[in-house]
Amino acid sequence: MTTGEKLALLRKKSGMTQEELSERLEVSRQSVSRWEMNAAFPETEKLIKLSKIFGASIDYLLREEVLESREIITGISADDCCKFLRDCGYFFLATSVGGQPKLRPFGMIYSQGNVLFFATDKRKSVYSELRANPQIAIASYHLHTRKWLRILGKAEAESSALIKEELKNTYPLLKQKYPQDTEMFLAVFKLLAEDIRMT
Repeated sequence: MTTGEKLALLRKKSGMTQEELSERLEVSRQSVSRWEMNAAFPETEKLIKLSKIFGASIDYLLREEVLESREIITGISADDCCKFLRDCGYFFLATSVGGQPKLRPFGMIYSQGNVLFFATDKRKSVYSELRANPQIAIASYHLHTRKWLRILGKAEAESSALIKEELKNTYPLLKQKYPQDTEMFLAVFKLLAEDIRMT
């Protein structure tokens, strides 16, 4: 997904017109239109303002999705992984604590574009483990197809309010547990996959 596509998506999700966004940024509507069509690029000052308006990191706005090149190597997309894991009903996430693996069941996974996201709570030990050592493994077994999915990679904190909202919409239990938009305990991580295998 390009920067322009992300800006258009975030603007629409926020219920803003190009005109309204242009007023907030003090630019012309045509400038916003050109950014969204990738015909021009916002200046650094405008990127900072866009980041604040949409609650999305500048890194998210600028970076093309990391997993797109990995899909070609593995042949398995983030959407494929997400569907497989959701069909299984749960998956196991392994962290490393003091050089020892620590395994726990998880259930909430989401994909957007070609990136996987999962949620946890900042009060849980898994959160501090992920912050201390982002290297993780995810695995799940599908009872009907008798296939395993294994993903190795890094967990990177995701600050996008849009992604949090999408996860909450996908999993109503998250919405019940974290009803406030400014919820401080809900933590979302992006999975930067290094190896994906289905056997």
